[in-house]
Amino acid sequence: QVQLVESGGGLVQPGESLRLSCAVSGFIFSPYVIGWYRQAPGKERELVAMIASRGTTDYGASVKGRFTISRDNAKNTGYLQMNSLKPEDTAVYYCNVFYEETLYWGQGTQVTVSS
Repeated sequence: QVQLVESGGGLVQPGESLRLSCAVSGFIFSPYVIGWYRQAPGKERELVAMIASRGTTDYGASVKGRFTISRDNAKNTGYLQMNSLKPEDTAVYYCNVFYEETLYWGQGTQVTVSS
């Protein structure tokens, strides 16, 4: 059974950092692209970052230079390091993997940036 579980969210002040994790189980994820998305209240879900199997990355314009996506294939886990957080980064953050013609999502983890 494929399962994605995000963790690491929380409440932080502007300028602080958080590191999110996405633990994947049910298959070996090393050949597949991992994505991080976020959805703020009243807004559409948007791409934050993605990383391919060999480490090629892509970022949404609003997080470039502040967020870093990575993966540990030995642990079947993806990460999102978020630095210099802003109030507009407040959202539920989701990870996903497209595996065998199905797009799998985690349940999401809340990130709140507020003073």
